Amino acid sequence: MTRNASALVILCFPSPAGRKSCPLCPEEKFKACYSHKLRRHLQNLHWKVYVEFEGQRMCICHLPCRNLKPSLSGDQASGRHVAHYHCVVCSVTIARKTDMISHLKRHVNKGETEASYSGAPSSQAYEIMKELGTNVQLLPNHTTPQKSDTYFNRKMKTNRQLVFCSLAVLAEERNPLECLDAFGATGIMGLQWAKHLRNAVKVTITDISDTCVKMIKENCELNHIRVDGGSRGVSSEVEGLPIATVEVAKMDANVMMHLRPFDYIHLDPFGTAVNYLDAAFRNVRNLGIISVTSTDTGSLYAKSPNVTLRHYGCHIVRTEYYKELAARMVVATVARAAARCNKGIEVLLAVALEHFVLVVVRVLRGPMQADESAKKLRKLVHCQWCEERVFLKLGTMVDDTLPCNCHGSLPGKTAVQLGPLWAGPLFNTGFLRRMLSAAVHHSMDDVQPLVKTLICESECTTFKCNIHASSAGKRKTGEDSGNVVKKLKSDASLEHPPFYYSIHRHSIRGMNMPKLNKFLQYLTEAGFRVSRTHFDPTGVRTDATLEQFKSVLTKYSVPTYINATTTQTSVSTEKTL
Repeated sequence: MTRNASALVILCFPSPAGRKSCPLCPEEKFKACYSHKLRRHLQNLHWKVYVEFEGQRMCICHLPCRNLKPSLSGDQASGRHVAHYHCVVCSVTIARKTDMISHLKRHVNKGETEASYSGAPSSQAYEIMKELGTNVQLLPNHTTPQKSDTYFNRKMKTNRQLVFCSLAVLAEERNPLECLDAFGATGIMGLQWAKHLRNAVKVTITDISDTCVKMIKENCELNHIRVDGGSRGVSSEVEGLPIATVEVAKMDANVMMHLRPFDYIHLDPFGTAVNYLDAAFRNVRNLGIISVTSTDTGSLYAKSPNVTLRHYGCHIVRTEYYKELAARMVVATVARAAARCNKGIEVLLAVALEHFVLVVVRVLRGPMQADESAKKLRKLVHCQWCEERVFLKLGTMVDDTLPCNCHGSLPGKTAVQLGPLWAGPLFNTGFLRRMLSAAVHHSMDDVQPLVKTLICESECTTFKCNIHASSAGKRKTGEDSGNVVKKLKSDASLEHPPFYYSIHRHSIRGMNMPKLNKFLQYLTEAGFRVSRTHFDPTGVRTDATLEQFKSVLTKYSVPTYINATTTQTSVSTEKTL
């Protein structure tokens, strides 16, 4: 990258005979020569086919930076090197000039305009981002996980706030508790824990990358948090009185979870987290909490069924309730990992949004608890024509009878078996109420509507849930925390019905269906439990069957032609008057 052709001559390497070699060509392609011939070579071969980016010109490179292009006979050893360009943002090599221009435009559209040719990033090159009162430094290419170790996704703010609220609830039950952020990256999640919960938590942040560990320590100093090096004592001090202490370790997540026990473990790798579940359940304390964030939405949302079968051991198809299907599939994988360690789980929270699937479970030690969790793993019978679904009952006899009559009225097989999936509840009402209290206490206005929707969904009701602010921020004593097991059953209310129906998917052609809130009221008057769901804005969670759902929808739907006739009649009446 340079602004004029004369700057390329400065980069040339002089030989003992006074000649210079081209910095962009191998020696066998262009031998060393005198300056006047070298300038003509640079001008004609490299400078004329430049790509401009932010006032700088990117010249073409003939060095062996890329793999050899195979010859016509297919022999790569006798092939030739291809001229190419180096992207200044992500360092990728591209052969065509038009492709490089399009590649740079995509970087500009994403806001990635900081070039990597400026050398090692200095303190001025960092971008300071503030979230929940915590400042973190971000590299210019922080949004490209393949090219940056310190990856940061702004769209995961809801995920970070939900995890924080779940940790705040556990901090009320036991104090202090040891928590682990197994994939630190920029360290923002662990820093938020330490900055807001202070002495109630002992935060450990780990990452395998040297760049991430260095970035985390710099972010600790930025937030006036002391970095503890573990058994070696304090590794760095901040100016003034530190508000909290965080342990930062360069270690693989599996190794860290095998070495030390923790009360709270958060797993948020890039992609699936199935490779870290065994280590997490191996050493987590009794009644501790494990939160798992999965971002491999391609396999979770049935876009890559072969990857789903390989990672999660489940067979799924694309359905109208695919997000809840993904959440139950992740919970089933977590339950199997816990059962291998003779531990059971209680699902506290399961959220599936556009970018991630978050599952928060409480760990219950003992083979009996593991057996109870394993009994909730069942196959799901799904009708591919009307999308009715029902879990198979426990027992030796297979009962795949669906409430619908599609199999008798249509030729061939209409039902498939999906799973195994988690057949138990996905929410704990008492835990969600305490999470809402923590969100109010820490002024998390963005996540409060979502938590309220989850509370209504867990109770399967349309009424808005109230929370007493007086209970926010109060720590429970050790005597109260010892009765957590007794309170687990009281926290879990009546199980909500599994899955939901989309009102748009089952609308009747030629009929105007009622508004969603009105339709919920009609279902309630018919004697069914009903609520909205966060999985789908048009979804309705109810214990009614699909046939009963459609009958209520048909009863209160109005034919379209009646509205058109009424409108024409009113217009003609106005003209007559």
